[in-house]
Amino acid sequence: MEDSQGTGAGLLLAGRYRLVESIGRGGMGRVWRAHDEVLHRVVAVKELTAGRFVAEADRLVLHARTQKEARAAARITHPGVVTVHDVLEHDARPWIVMQFVDGPSLADAVKEAGTIAPREAARVGLHVVGALRAAHAAGVLHR
Repeated sequence: MEDSQGTGAGLLLAGRYRLVESIGRGGMGRVWRAHDEVLHRVVAVKELTAGRFVAEADRLVLHARTQKEARAAARITHPGVVTVHDVLEHDARPWIVMQFVDGPSLADAVKEAGTIAPREAARVGLHVVGALRAAHAAGVLHR
């Protein structure tokens, strides 16, 4: 479960968040299921890997933007938005510690079912609109 940069299961971040397993990957990084050894709970930890492959000046901008976005996300209170618990620095890059939500993604649900009924699609859409309204009310513009 380790990558070529040495990040892998078992790594302890900030003396408290132990990475358990990689649960997702995207253009900006990877998300880990982790264990908060202080509060004894499961959390999600986003490892930002994009900064590894850019010039130093661009990396500093990316890290500053990550800090700003994490602070902004932490201001949002809505059941459709995960709670940001912590932002830390490890291996010269930021990591974001968030609420862990156990369950399939919408993409996984669609793949499994093949389709979503119109009523369910509308319910999901209204929930997303509610989350976006909460974000906008907190001064966060979702891109």
